[in-house]
Amino acid sequence: MLRANLEAELHRVLSEARLCESALPGVPELRLCLLDPQNLARAFAAEETRRLLDAPPYWGFCWGSGLALARWVLDHPEEVRGKRVLDFGSGSGVVALACQLAGAAQSIACDLDAPARQACALNAELNGVELQYAADYFAVEGDLDLIIAADVLYDSDNRPFLDHFRQRADQVLIADSRVRDLQHPGYRKLAMLTGETIPDLGEPLEFRQVALYLATP
Repeated sequence: MLRANLEAELHRVLSEARLCESALPGVPELRLCLLDPQNLARAFAAEETRRLLDAPPYWGFCWGSGLALARWVLDHPEEVRGKRVLDFGSGSGVVALACQLAGAAQSIACDLDAPARQACALNAELNGVELQYAADYFAVEGDLDLIIAADVLYDSDNRPFLDHFRQRADQVLIADSRVRDLQHPGYRKLAMLTGETIPDLGEPLEFRQVALYLATP
């Protein structure tokens, strides 16, 4: 049912689009239902292009920063083990899933977009992992040990969350392929990671370099 609902949602944007189970380069522990790359390789009609620009199905991709952060989490399970984690702007859910696999006490996939939350649920089902879901970050109750966000700084409207995250959680991890020198009080660069967007969008190679930032209160 989830997959059928998501493909119906896709068809509102791309008439021939479908989801396919996809392996993730460098993250063999997880598989995701993502947009079929063959459909993206064709020429789009003008109306499809307009709809794609108006309502891009972000959740149908595993973005490079999310992939890189998922790998980092799985390589550093001590950073999430036993913690209550919120994945802000979760999209496909790749980071929330990685946190749960790494031993988080609870992983909350938080996304305003209802299809994104459905995609997280579908991918959780595919991987045999249990997630929690939230539509509104501000409605999440209780303490948070860690807030994680990948590829959210492209939208300047999200910048104020950087301060709020530090006030809300004991630790914050931000991964971003487009902001490699974040100058924001309380945040420091922890590492440079490598990731790629799946399915491939032909992004410049520079966007495969992902900066990881850490903040504590």
